[in-house]
Amino acid sequence: MKLSGRTDIGASLDATFAFLTDFDGWERAALRRGADVTRTDKLKKPGPGMTWHVRFAWRGRERELQIKVVALDPAGQLTLDFDGPSVEGRLNAELVSMAAKRTRLLMQLEAKPRTLTARLFIQSLKLAKTRVQKRFDGRLAQIAADIEARQA
Repeated sequence: MKLSGRTDIGASLDATFAFLTDFDGWERAALRRGADVTRTDKLKKPGPGMTWHVRFAWRGRERELQIKVVALDPAGQLTLDFDGPSVEGRLNAELVSMAAKRTRLLMQLEAKPRTLTARLFIQSLKLAKTRVQKRFDGRLAQIAADIEARQA
């Protein structure tokens, strides 16, 4: 399943990139939502090779994912791979500077099932693609609002 979206943000490319690569902030947000997040690499500063083990409850079951930073380019590129027992995929975020204080965020998410159960679940998401895409676009808009609020 592939999802993609874009949103314009009222902040500079550098500020937007700093927000998206605030990995400690994302870890804290996941912990607040009840996930168990463990950093599994020994890198001193953010860069490709950073990894996390994430465990969370979703739809009544315990889920696990390994997340790895594949690409991290300050010019506006962030790519994460995720890998779990039943699903694998990639999240790609690209930033394009529109003006000094305006940035466009282009995000693509691709998830591939590994098990029959996951295949059925992804198929049900495809059938409800309009609703799923609306939620994805809403989350992108929320990220844009958070970045703009941080700038104010």
